[in-house]
Amino acid sequence: MTLHRPETLDAALALLAEGGGVILAGGTDVYPGLRDAPPPARMIDVSAVAGMRGITRVGEGWRIGAATTWTDVVRADLPALFDGLKLAAREVGSVQIQNTGTVAGNLCNASPAADGVPALMALDAEVELTGPGGVRRVPLSAFIQGVRKVDLAADELMLAIHVPDAPGRGAFRKLGARRYLVISIAMVGAVVHAEDGRIVNARIAVGSCSPVARRLVDLEAALAGAASGDVGGIVADVSLEALTPIDDVRASAAFRKDAVRTLVQRTLVDAVERTDVA
Repeated sequence: MTLHRPETLDAALALLAEGGGVILAGGTDVYPGLRDAPPPARMIDVSAVAGMRGITRVGEGWRIGAATTWTDVVRADLPALFDGLKLAAREVGSVQIQNTGTVAGNLCNASPAADGVPALMALDAEVELTGPGGVRRVPLSAFIQGVRKVDLAADELMLAIHVPDAPGRGAFRKLGARRYLVISIAMVGAVVHAEDGRIVNARIAVGSCSPVARRLVDLEAALAGAASGDVGGIVADVSLEALTPIDDVRASAAFRKDAVRTLVQRTLVDAVERTDVA
């Protein structure tokens, strides 16, 4: 195996254009994925490419560099909008994994149980990609197309994740078989903007209950304009047909369907209560 570590974006793209290269950043998904298989002929470590790491304010939003680690997210000085993402960052494996694993790696791995995805979907995140055809931006909800399947060509590289600025506070909850170091049974990311005891708008995304994390658009519509105290009743009444959980070793589909409704309600209450306090 040949390991390349380019320091410029042009050099990284040139290596990708040669074909057969596997992108490496934190490696926390890449290396376990190899298992007992032979290593790829070429790995391209992009962690040293200038501009790939860090969180900055850009225009009317925020830019999260693709090689930004989850520890970087936890430590960043960000508004309440990002509270849910910070909570999700603390759930990504162990502290050692959070120190190394990158935000883009979590997205590109496209696991149904990727902790960062629901929180970023609730933030209306877009991903910035670059390749021979130039730069393009894709909504995260369209970028992840299925289990381990993303809208990323072999000669393209993710540069950053973009989050538009917006009022509101984020929240995140995860249900697993134990408290820490666990793959989720269900998880919910939400952002709620409430004023004077009423919800102006809410964005809710659920992971581990379908092949790809899903926004609950029917619930979002039902919550718009509702009194903050009515969240429980609204969640109980709205259909969650967008979710298609499966039976696996962690939980049955029936359990997930029941548990996720409670998880959604509690996540929304977290965001609403903290918004009211703020």
